[in-house]
Amino acid sequence: MVYAHSHINKTTESLKHFYILAVEFAMKKSIHIMWFRRDLRLHDNAALFHALKSNLPVLPIFIFDSEILDKLEDKADARVSFIHRTILNIQKQLREIGSDIEVRYGKPLEVFQQLLSQYNIKAVYTNRDYELYARRRDEQVEHLMRANGASFHEFKDHVVFDKSEVVKDDGLPYTVFTPYSKKWRAKLEVSPIECFDTKAFFSNFFKCAYLDLPSLASMGFTQSDISIPSSILPEDIVRHYSEQRDFPAIQGTTRLGIHYRFGTVSIREMAKRSIGLNQTYLNELIWRDFYHMILWHFPHVCEGKAFRKEYDTIEWRRDEGDFEKWCNGKTGYPIVDAGMRELNATGYMHNRVRMIVASFLAKHLLLDWRLGEAYFAAKLLDFDFAANNGGWQWAAGSGCDAAPYFRVFNPTLQTEKFDKKLEYIRKWVPELDSFDYPKPMVVHEVARKRALDVYGRALKK
Repeated sequence: MVYAHSHINKTTESLKHFYILAVEFAMKKSIHIMWFRRDLRLHDNAALFHALKSNLPVLPIFIFDSEILDKLEDKADARVSFIHRTILNIQKQLREIGSDIEVRYGKPLEVFQQLLSQYNIKAVYTNRDYELYARRRDEQVEHLMRANGASFHEFKDHVVFDKSEVVKDDGLPYTVFTPYSKKWRAKLEVSPIECFDTKAFFSNFFKCAYLDLPSLASMGFTQSDISIPSSILPEDIVRHYSEQRDFPAIQGTTRLGIHYRFGTVSIREMAKRSIGLNQTYLNELIWRDFYHMILWHFPHVCEGKAFRKEYDTIEWRRDEGDFEKWCNGKTGYPIVDAGMRELNATGYMHNRVRMIVASFLAKHLLLDWRLGEAYFAAKLLDFDFAANNGGWQWAAGSGCDAAPYFRVFNPTLQTEKFDKKLEYIRKWVPELDSFDYPKPMVVHEVARKRALDVYGRALKK
């Protein structure tokens, strides 16, 4: 028995030694890196396709960016849980073909310094990110890689047309959506959407032993109990999108926002399918491209500044109590309160209602739109800086919009038009008809006049 136990120990030690040697040998092999970020899928992935077609094995990596995660106050953030589950799914797919994904938690530049010490990296492939933080991060990583004899390659994947692919005839970027959308559609006719058959090159993934994946707990997070909508495109909803999208009491939208945000679906596939289903839905995808184009050409919007700089002179009110009532859905305007309560409970808010609550904060309460932008950023499952910033600036009148600043949504009229039977409102504001429901914080006409006066004075300076 002693001999058998000793024999097992020796065998185990031999296997460990063999494993260490195998890992060391693998690490000495030249490889390419596929850096996943907002493109969490193996199919129809531009950077992955080009990486796999290269002449070296490809090691996938994902970095839980501590620069971003450490700033999140909600440690049960549903988006972090969703990313973690998605990475686990990618890992499962890769292990089925003898590969794996290297997942780290930390600052990207430091992680790449570690990877350079462990692997013989010849190139990094990744898909372009348009936010200012991401651009600066990528510049640092690219500089590091080139300093170590490796190349850095970026590709378009998060949008259909990016950067300067859709611009005016003089080469300048559009700042109004309608002419941009017409040019976008015209370009689509001469540049049809093509998808990438990554699966044909799956044999070129780096073959390796199983790699560890950081747990949520190790990064300071816990599992969220908020449910995530399906990633399957509901074609029936898309077909009727034009007629149903503005009514929050029915499921008239696809709820695919979080999947577009993190790239668990292909924007190319969705755009190709929507062309034959509903042009209004396709228009929403064009809006995505438009706002990311704006980020690229006007990066000052990433730094808390108005797109139209003259709007930074507006004298916003400062009232934490009023802001808290707005956040908690206690404004006394049922459609506003329903929207905020839906957001707080589910991480989602219907798009029509988003416009109403945003207009209410900026125009009725005259509170800085940046407060609302930040609140949405913390709560929305589908938070995407480009769309969130674009939407808030549109509501505040300071963004890319041909309409003048004096557009102020009337919550009562919006209710009569889009929730006439109060089905949506009663779902989220059950105490509507009781004495517990608060009186309106402001009178619409009084608040509208105040907003127009304050905006008018600021813009005359």
